[in-house]
Amino acid sequence: MSTATPSLAQPSTPPDGPPRASWPAVVAVMLGIFSLVTAEILPIGLLTSIGASFTVSDGVAGLMMTMPGFLAAIAAPVVTVATGRVDRRVMLAAFILLLALADFLAAAATSYWLVLVSRVLVGVTIGGFWSVGAGLAGQLVPAASVGRATSVIFSAVPLGSVLGVPLGTFIGDVAGWRTAFLAMGGFTLAVLVLILAVVPSLPSDRATRPDVLRGMLRSVDTRYALLTTFLVVLAHFGTYTYVTPFLERVTGIAPGLVTVYLLLYGAAGIAGNFLGGSAVGRFPRATFAVAACLIAAATLLLPVLGQSDAGAVALLVVWGVAYGAVPVCSQTWFARASPDRPEASSVLFTASFQATISLGALAGGAVLDHSSPATVMVLGGLPAVLAALVAGAHRATRHPWPESAR
Repeated sequence: MSTATPSLAQPSTPPDGPPRASWPAVVAVMLGIFSLVTAEILPIGLLTSIGASFTVSDGVAGLMMTMPGFLAAIAAPVVTVATGRVDRRVMLAAFILLLALADFLAAAATSYWLVLVSRVLVGVTIGGFWSVGAGLAGQLVPAASVGRATSVIFSAVPLGSVLGVPLGTFIGDVAGWRTAFLAMGGFTLAVLVLILAVVPSLPSDRATRPDVLRGMLRSVDTRYALLTTFLVVLAHFGTYTYVTPFLERVTGIAPGLVTVYLLLYGAAGIAGNFLGGSAVGRFPRATFAVAACLIAAATLLLPVLGQSDAGAVALLVVWGVAYGAVPVCSQTWFARASPDRPEASSVLFTASFQATISLGALAGGAVLDHSSPATVMVLGGLPAVLAALVAGAHRATRHPWPESAR
């Protein structure tokens, strides 16, 4: 990921002076987020096989994507406020342990409702870990390296798509979906050991309070960030959650090839992460608008061009590049809106992002159960068009960023 990716607002300097660089700790936080991202979206590649195991429709199976998002949206502010003075290292370790337990529960589930319980645990973990971990760069490295450290942490998002999900899907194809969750649980325990070994004590010197979050919502920039994030994430997860049924039914590829297609999408996501990270510092609104336009183009054209293998691959690559830039664009916008409150910015980013993941997966599942995968793609592309217009509207108002965010 490009070192030009903008950092979050600089946190206050610790009482004992600026932090010494702890790059192993940065990598540990990145691997923790990689575990979260992979666990959250792993069901996308295993959707049809899990649904078949419990005799539920693809739309009902999509609840595996809906549940974590809703719980994460609730957990982000609640957990962060409730544990405001707890050492952040302790919180990171506790959340990762909970994630491993969720993976093992899914692997051992004897009924679909137990799978959904495991997804509830995943949601709580995502809300807490993301809110705490996304803004920790300033406590792990000196100020001059915060941008690079933030880039490393955010690289976990596309890596979850390019490595985690395709590998999990491959394991599921070869040894069954339960084995994929079992392997994910084992990896997460390894990350827990690494966090305990290399992450230093991270006492919280500024607790996030409810009134701080309410105050941020009064900001025009924050409201634009919320609306743009809502629309683009709704478009993405309302469609990408059901990309496997689309590829199998419309493109007509064999189930075993889904892994390859998702791998290509994920590789494109890494490129998008680099490109978005390079551009968002200078052109935050334009970068977000371009990403939304590309997602709209990919999803709206898939029902037409995605009937062929070449068309599907080309559009998945465009889609991957576009979505690879979305998380860093969204978090950057939130951080610029409230530059003096990095953890609070992370809370709003996490809550809005995760709630919309759930709404997107839920809406897409409802459409899929009553129509077709092609219709899901077309309807999902419309919010992405609106997201581009909203980002453009914010730019057109020439509303200045807060001075300390520049």
